Amino acid sequence: MKKRIFSGMQPTGNLHIGNYLGALINWVKLQNEYENFFCIVNLHAITLPQKPEELKKKTLDLARIYLAGGIDPNLSTIFVQSDVAEHTQLAWVLNCIARMGELERMTQFKDKGKGNAERAGVGLFTYPVLMASDILLYKTDLVPVGKDQKQHLELTRDLAERFNRDYGETFVVPEPFIPPVGANILSLQDPSKKMSKSDENAAGSIFLLDEPDAIAKKIKRAVTDSGTEIKFDESRPAINNLLTIYHLMSGKSMEDCEAHFEGKGYGQFKTELAETVIEFLRPFQEKARGYSDEELNRILKEGAEKARLIARETLREVYEKLGIVGAH
Repeated sequence: MKKRIFSGMQPTGNLHIGNYLGALINWVKLQNEYENFFCIVNLHAITLPQKPEELKKKTLDLARIYLAGGIDPNLSTIFVQSDVAEHTQLAWVLNCIARMGELERMTQFKDKGKGNAERAGVGLFTYPVLMASDILLYKTDLVPVGKDQKQHLELTRDLAERFNRDYGETFVVPEPFIPPVGANILSLQDPSKKMSKSDENAAGSIFLLDEPDAIAKKIKRAVTDSGTEIKFDESRPAINNLLTIYHLMSGKSMEDCEAHFEGKGYGQFKTELAETVIEFLRPFQEKARGYSDEELNRILKEGAEKARLIARETLREVYEKLGIVGAH
């Protein structure tokens, strides 16, 4: 039996080339090796205020990006979190065994609560428990995690072990999955931080659905370091970042990239980089535009039905262990 992987993204902001080169491209490679569940976690999104119509649109846009990026609904289960009610039902059970102290230690709550815990929403506080429910519901073996989610996975493991100890073996205790090294793409405007879909300065990110003119302008305005050589050099993070993007999107080796731009100036380099990024994204964008809302909704509905079969059985088992009878 193939091991099972669960992962998801929030339908907020706009996905950028860092999301694609750092995560999505690896998800595509996993499809033949593992049984994959790729979720659009829209319930996580509402821990912070969202405009309803925009959230609906972003949910479909994220499905469009999953598919255009190469996630195959015949190989992977793609669905929207809110379409499977068992996510919130299991989250309530896990809330009842989670400890206040555990959640108070979550660094993301401290960061997003901006030091004002009294005014933060309760959903922001219990967000990691819903994440644990997402994972445990599918008896997930492996969870791709970055540094920012590692603490949440530890909580998930603790909750699974606690339930298994108190009520009998029920959940798979998931392991972190470190995918092949993804690119660490930095902001075009501030190379001291990662490219981010929530960056207030949109000029720092190249979004996957950006128009060609917008991509060209962002690259033209990208900051550079002192010096004129176009070489890979971690002590010059701005040029190193731009050259990394060129390397990954052109398919040229790092040595060939350096040789190609030897003796050339930043102006010519940025022009070629913009052309390379635009051409790299062109087939992706054409494919994304080819999905109608009706087709996306059909794929998501079928995915939810497949996910629900597993989720329902897991929740039935949990309720039985707890003595909650007659619910299923």
